[in-house]
Amino acid sequence: MSDLPPDPARLRAILAHLDRQLADADTIRTYLRLQREEVQRALHAAGRPPRPSRPQVRPALAPPPFPAERSPNGPTRAGDGYMLEIKRHPKDPQPAVLHTDSCTKASRKTSPISAAQFRAAARDTEFIETCSFCRPEAKPDDTAG
Repeated sequence: MSDLPPDPARLRAILAHLDRQLADADTIRTYLRLQREEVQRALHAAGRPPRPSRPQVRPALAPPPFPAERSPNGPTRAGDGYMLEIKRHPKDPQPAVLHTDSCTKASRKTSPISAAQFRAAARDTEFIETCSFCRPEAKPDDTAG
């Protein structure tokens, strides 16, 4: 290596170039090592006998809940209360609708409400109407005093 230039600037440039080459070689060495390990894992997995597949067992669906335990998102069919079919969003042109809890005509999300809440909501005729199918306002109310 006696062909090296005598000035420090060119020697520093050559040294920097050699450092970059070594770093690149380290990167390539690391990449090749990772690839080799991956191939070894694949070879090891290919050499093993395949595991027998087990049939997937689906869990049995629970029976539907009793009427009093039904979700508040639909009719409870308990026959002793009321539910409010809420608006989709505050500016929905359709009003909220009051139903008996056994009404099947509710098409939006519903929430169960008490008889006192029903009476208060029924007075708000601007934003809430009663269902024309189940007619909850005609339902006898034992709690009215």
